[in-house]
Amino acid sequence: MARRTSIGIVVAEFNSEITSAMMESALRRASELGARVVAEVRVPGSYDIPLAAKTLALRPEVEAVVCIGAVVKGDTDHDQVITEATARSLQQVALETMKPVTLGITGPGMTEEQARARIDYAANAVEAAVKMLDAVAKARGEDRQNA
Repeated sequence: MARRTSIGIVVAEFNSEITSAMMESALRRASELGARVVAEVRVPGSYDIPLAAKTLALRPEVEAVVCIGAVVKGDTDHDQVITEATARSLQQVALETMKPVTLGITGPGMTEEQARARIDYAANAVEAAVKMLDAVAKARGEDRQNA
């Protein structure tokens, strides 16, 4: 029998109509995969996700962190700055903690309509977290299936 995965989820409140639906999608997919969500943290916006993600990743019971947000295009290039900085920071969190940190943050350059069409990206991020745990275990020479 496969070992049950424990994940933490960080979700941005900015664009909450979209991110709340993304969170529901993520929770549904976690349940389908048999992954246990051991922590849910809400932060003001996508830019704020990396600090909460690192805090979760440092908790021993959290094996992987799923990050959820929707960055919609405004009148400036602010959406590009936010998504690039956030993605880079989350990659750094994964490397520093040696735990998968997946990017379920949509954008930049999206309209609100495009963001709504990408709600299931959060479910993809959950699936990626589970797959990455298996890949990292294999790279370490471990067998997660029988752990």
